[in-house]
Amino acid sequence: MLGLKQMFNMKCNNIRYLKIRFQALWEPETFKGSYGVIKRYFSNLAAPLLVLLVVFATFSQPANALLEIDVTQGRVKPLPIAIPDFLGSNESAIKYGHDIAGIIGNDLLSSGLFQPLPQNSYIEQFSSFSQQPRFGDWRTIQAQALVTGQIVMQPDGRVRAEFRLWDVFAQQQMTGLQFVTTPKNWRRIGHLISDTIYKALTGEDGYFDTRIVFISEKGPKNKRIKRLAIMDQDGFNLRYLTNGRSLVLTPRFSPTRQEITYMSYAGGKPRVYLFNLQTGQRETVGVFPNMSFSPRFGPSGRRVIMSLQNGANSNIYMLDLQTRGTRQLTNTNAIDTAPSFSPDGRNIVFESDREGHQQIYVMSSNGSNPRRISFGKGRYSTPVWSPRGDLIAFTKMSKGRFSIGVMRPDGSGERILTSGYHNEGPTWAPNGRVVMFFRESRGANGGPKLYSVDITGYNERQIKTPGFASDPAWSPLLN
Repeated sequence: MLGLKQMFNMKCNNIRYLKIRFQALWEPETFKGSYGVIKRYFSNLAAPLLVLLVVFATFSQPANALLEIDVTQGRVKPLPIAIPDFLGSNESAIKYGHDIAGIIGNDLLSSGLFQPLPQNSYIEQFSSFSQQPRFGDWRTIQAQALVTGQIVMQPDGRVRAEFRLWDVFAQQQMTGLQFVTTPKNWRRIGHLISDTIYKALTGEDGYFDTRIVFISEKGPKNKRIKRLAIMDQDGFNLRYLTNGRSLVLTPRFSPTRQEITYMSYAGGKPRVYLFNLQTGQRETVGVFPNMSFSPRFGPSGRRVIMSLQNGANSNIYMLDLQTRGTRQLTNTNAIDTAPSFSPDGRNIVFESDREGHQQIYVMSSNGSNPRRISFGKGRYSTPVWSPRGDLIAFTKMSKGRFSIGVMRPDGSGERILTSGYHNEGPTWAPNGRVVMFFRESRGANGGPKLYSVDITGYNERQIKTPGFASDPAWSPLLN
């Protein structure tokens, strides 16, 4: 009988490019009743640590077998999954069980790869976490995966969530985990469970336990107040990092820690700041009166790359965050700007008008061997390298429309994901599967909003924010 992973793979239809890789690290072996315990610790700003315990593991496929699916064109039919409310022994636990199940369902639905089934369609009702599912009941309602769980309120006041993921067709458990955290940190439990389910069923890392830093905008267009803000990727836990008294622009996340860089005009001069989201500490990187964009971090988080203006031209520089020393990488009579490192740090993508109008170029990280990679009709800007290294996202301007697209690092395979009146500022989810950007609306009362779209070009969604929002930057996974 086919397992759920294999059936999930078969559900990809209308796919022009599908890569499937199966890697078995050792021969198939069956483990039953084994209880492994692994502890990891997560921090959420100043919130208490979150502990992850791996439990209830039963394997009937190769442990550490990995099936990766990379769909760069096409549409995946969403996989039906049932997520009953987690059980609870008291009123508080029951409420947490309902809310956490809702977070999991919303996370998986937002990916476009899963279709949570309505709870009023469920035939079986669980009364115990140890209860073995009646798989026939779940097949009747077309569920292919099932999530069961329970919430326990511990004597020390912390919340413990346990869950199991079931393969309905193979009639077996795929994984089981337990999370413990403080009540104010409970939403992360839902996101961590979602990431676990996502990886178990797709072979790819999830992206739900992440945050978005962006520019929150309020007021009329000619007097817009802009504040630095941060929120969970689903729009919850919004927090403002600046007070709006000074203009702030283009925040960027470090790929290795919960740290951002952004540009502020406090005092009338553009300064670049580093802001540690865990400690709240802010430090000035330097004063750059001729800077056009905030720096982007290198893969190690110890270097940043930026563009500095010199008269009508601008060139690209690298800054060492420890020594504060700079190194010039380009030297042209043109505008070279918006640089972004490749994930391995060996190359840099940037935009330049050195051939007459904005195009995308790639060069080695020491500034050598620059070559143009964009050759379509129109102008290209804001290139950003995917965390996987396989694609570069960009903004394209053609015939009065602004589009968000992707291409391979050699310029081949250009594909437009979405177009509109004014789309700009792509940023990647940490798994390289989803791109977020902002879209400006027309009119005197119009303003920017955040959107996300899958790299297939499907599943475009607006991201919930309390007002206008621009310049998003996606964090790495919090764990």
